[in-house]
Amino acid sequence: MSAGVPDVDLGPLNTLALPGRAARYLRVTAAGQLAGADGGSRRFVLGGGSNLVLTGDFAGLVVHIAIPGRRLLREDADAWYVEAGAGENWHDFVQWTLAQGWPGLENLSLIPGTVGAAPVQNIGAYGLELAERFHSLTAWDFEKQAFFTVDRDGCRFAYRDSLFKQEGWHRDGRVAITAVVFRLPKAWRPVCGYADVAGELGAQGIASPTPPTPRAIADAVIAVRRRKLPDPAVIPNAGSFFHNPVVERGAADALRARHPQLPCYPQPDGRVKLAAGWLIEQAGWKGKDLGPVGMYERQALVLVNRGGATVADVRRTMAAVQAAVREKFGVALTVEPILL
Repeated sequence: MSAGVPDVDLGPLNTLALPGRAARYLRVTAAGQLAGADGGSRRFVLGGGSNLVLTGDFAGLVVHIAIPGRRLLREDADAWYVEAGAGENWHDFVQWTLAQGWPGLENLSLIPGTVGAAPVQNIGAYGLELAERFHSLTAWDFEKQAFFTVDRDGCRFAYRDSLFKQEGWHRDGRVAITAVVFRLPKAWRPVCGYADVAGELGAQGIASPTPPTPRAIADAVIAVRRRKLPDPAVIPNAGSFFHNPVVERGAADALRARHPQLPCYPQPDGRVKLAAGWLIEQAGWKGKDLGPVGMYERQALVLVNRGGATVADVRRTMAAVQAAVREKFGVALTVEPILL
């Protein structure tokens, strides 16, 4: 098989539009193309480039997963089992499932990226995480030169985390996800407890006790996201740049006592998730720039490239925001995108 194209510009392949080149680049549109691709000492598996910070040139092989395909594998009395190629656009796939009458992913509408990248990050939004609708995936192991499958338990899903983000796995280019299967329950129940989504549904005249349809929830989520988040094609960005910090309940109670408006979300393990965007805004960084990089004026959680930014500009702004939040709240923010 091909060893890839030499010296390829990665600027158009990352939504933050940072400069960088790949020593070699291989675009994969069928899983069979992966056989024999080892990339030498370095390899990186690329999806939509929407959760990526390029730190410069990459002296190895970039394997760009662009495998298409979507189909109903099977159904039983309880659920539909739907498979998608890892290169499918995530939002387009979600809208397709809704059009087929298979609800369950509507809260994850308009999240950028590809289907294959979604389980790596365990993407989530507005009260739903991918793990709740995940069944299994197929991936290629470059070291063993073989395909393997992983079920939900094997993925070790956690908040914005999975097995594939751990050292020695996807993060280090050991594996490439080629297809993902979702379990979409037939006993569908709306998830619309988040204030933004509930408010948008209300504005559309859909309010309790009338239950919203899956399409209505998807439309509400899309409207909210479009209002708050910049289009990467217009303003380069990598989406949410920091994780929402999860702290012990005692720490959350102490913060809430000093800052009663702080949004807090209790977690199943007893800890509490804090809204990083609110912390950043209260620390004075909403709409503030440091050189060509800043935090978006409509959503403080999103770091944006105003034009011509380098990774040094990103690191400078990132560090300044982390320092400001730590000083004001004593909370450490961790970066969500992968730094390559």
